[in-house]
Amino acid sequence: MATNKNYVEQMNNKYAKQLKGLLDEMPDFCVEYFDSLEFNKQARTKIAYALDIKGFFKYLIDDTKKFANYDIKDFRVEDLDKITGQDISNYLRYIKSYNRHGKDVSNSASSAKRKLCALRRFYNYYFRYEFIKTNPSLKVDMPVIHDKPIVRMEPNEVAEFLDNVESGNKLTKNQLAKHEKLKTRDLALLTLMLGTGIRVSECVGLDIDDVDFDNDRIHIYRKGGAESFVYFGDEAREALLDYMEERKQLTPKEGHENALFISSKNSRLCVRSVELLVKKYSRTVTTVKHITPHKLRSTYGTNLYQESGDIYLVADVLGHKDVNTTRKHYADLIDENKRAARNMVRLRKE
Repeated sequence: MATNKNYVEQMNNKYAKQLKGLLDEMPDFCVEYFDSLEFNKQARTKIAYALDIKGFFKYLIDDTKKFANYDIKDFRVEDLDKITGQDISNYLRYIKSYNRHGKDVSNSASSAKRKLCALRRFYNYYFRYEFIKTNPSLKVDMPVIHDKPIVRMEPNEVAEFLDNVESGNKLTKNQLAKHEKLKTRDLALLTLMLGTGIRVSECVGLDIDDVDFDNDRIHIYRKGGAESFVYFGDEAREALLDYMEERKQLTPKEGHENALFISSKNSRLCVRSVELLVKKYSRTVTTVKHITPHKLRSTYGTNLYQESGDIYLVADVLGHKDVNTTRKHYADLIDENKRAARNMVRLRKE
């Protein structure tokens, strides 16, 4: 029963069904490749790979002569040797901008890079085990991705953001109609995210029993399913305690009884709802910055690094497996610290 499963288990079951549906539509030989990813890739990553590979097969059918008479199920593993590096380059050029079902679709350089990475992994598996003789994906250069500045809220923006969550200031008349009923939940959720840097998926996955007020910490499931404890401060504690009192009065739907954050429809709050929540309140503070739940995480990471100067601590708290990931995101702050340190060591004392 759903009540006996935590959020992560429920989502994994959902993704497993989605992946199975995709594989049912794809060439039979693809199953072996996705079986090889069972224990080293997350379910959502496998779904993304499947969608990208399926899209590539669809392109070959629609836009190349040699596969014009194929259905997706007709592809065999030996057909991979018939595909050239030029075919893959043409595909990446095609996905920049195309029309699908009467709608214009475009992909950024980062999307093109992800799709090429998916094809390289796919090809590499069959090439490594000698199912095919060539690997044309290696002949295609990776799209160049230009670094973007970290978007985050400044301290004064964070304060105004939370003030507006609490007061409803600058909300529209329609937004104010629901505000009074949901403001305690919204304040607890957003204070927790800004005060811990947890991912939105980790936040909506919280159950009531995951909150430990004795130690001021929450028990979460990280990306990939690893379990971890994250500690929260006094502001988050106060907001959570207020919400917990309100939460006792709610009657969630069956299967959602354990969820910490409940929607107005009495079910577990979903990722999309939190995205809309952040968008609504952030617009009361800034219309220049595009603030998303991930930007709340960036805001926390920035504040923690500025206060501690410890990139390893930031990596650990944010749940980055590789500190280089953290360095990449906060490189501008690291450089700032390096500049500040230039005169700290004196070579000759006066």
